[in-house]
Amino acid sequence: MVSSQPKKFRVLVVEDSTFMQRVLESIFNSDDQLQVVGHATDGREAIAMAETLKPDVITMDLNMPHMDGLQATAHIMTTNPRPIVVVSSETREGAAKTLKALELGAIEFVTKPSAGIDLDMQSAKEELIRKVRMAAKVRVVRTASRMVTAVQGAGMGAAAPVQRVRLAQPTPIVPAELRFPVVVLAASTGGPATVMRMAPGFTKDFPAAVFLVQHMPAAFTTQYALQLAEFTGVRVKEGEASEPVQPGTLYICPGGQHLRVTPTGRIQLDSTTGRIEGYVPNIDVTMESIAAYAGAMSIAVVLTGMGSDGARGARAIKSAGGLVLAQDEATCVIFGMPAEAIKAGVVDQVLGIDDIYPAIEKRVLGLSRVAPVGAR
Repeated sequence: MVSSQPKKFRVLVVEDSTFMQRVLESIFNSDDQLQVVGHATDGREAIAMAETLKPDVITMDLNMPHMDGLQATAHIMTTNPRPIVVVSSETREGAAKTLKALELGAIEFVTKPSAGIDLDMQSAKEELIRKVRMAAKVRVVRTASRMVTAVQGAGMGAAAPVQRVRLAQPTPIVPAELRFPVVVLAASTGGPATVMRMAPGFTKDFPAAVFLVQHMPAAFTTQYALQLAEFTGVRVKEGEASEPVQPGTLYICPGGQHLRVTPTGRIQLDSTTGRIEGYVPNIDVTMESIAAYAGAMSIAVVLTGMGSDGARGARAIKSAGGLVLAQDEATCVIFGMPAEAIKAGVVDQVLGIDDIYPAIEKRVLGLSRVAPVGAR
């Protein structure tokens, strides 16, 4: 008789604490779709077991002896790509390492509660199971080799070659009080690595304001701004309440808050509302406010991510006369958010990740009367 039980996703747990290994194994084996098939206590064991066990998904601790989780992630994603979910602390150091792991190709992350005891990890059970299930379904086709080079280059002060632009004589644009375009980058799962790949295109004199709304907790966005600044010439910072919006700046929406742009062009932050349609920050909220503020000078870019956040906001930008771009399925980690925007019928262009920045630049230069260096 053929078994009717569903196939379980095979999980490799990489964690140097024997106690935490047991906690994670208990959590995953309690789910009818997951099964722990091995444990590794350091990065070297993780690499070897990823090769021999061929798990569907790996959970990766970052602080381990002999070889840490960052080195293991880089090696696995370069030589034997597997979906990786980072399990890290919420400390500043933990945030920095987690973001590096995401740059290297890790799919998602879950933060360990501060105490790290059994009861606290059980409180994160639902999130752990949901993200590990999701990651196990991702077909990893890209490797980390290109990003490893970028990370090393940034650390040595190297910069990727980018086309520099200069402002021509300013030309008044309607509405008169708004003389620069506003770009909104919307991202969730897979977003950090995707944005890092685009970031070198933005230059210090980029004639638009750029907002990045990434589904990310409050403890991580400050560090994210610091690390993203290493990859780009544009000014990068977290948005601050009442701050005037200016071109040549990439504003990151602070984690745990919703960001709006007021009709007078100032940033408004909301930390009291909580989740809106399941998300904080909520991308639709930011896009709708920018559509009202910038109108036809607004540009929405819907990048990789799970769910439908951004589709309603993209509709608002399209209705205001703005441009809507979506990342294509082939280069997305998760095609959910772009697919929903496409399904809504509001996307002007569906593009691979390497074609998105040029499309943004083309629109921005056209709106702002900006000419490439050397143009007559």
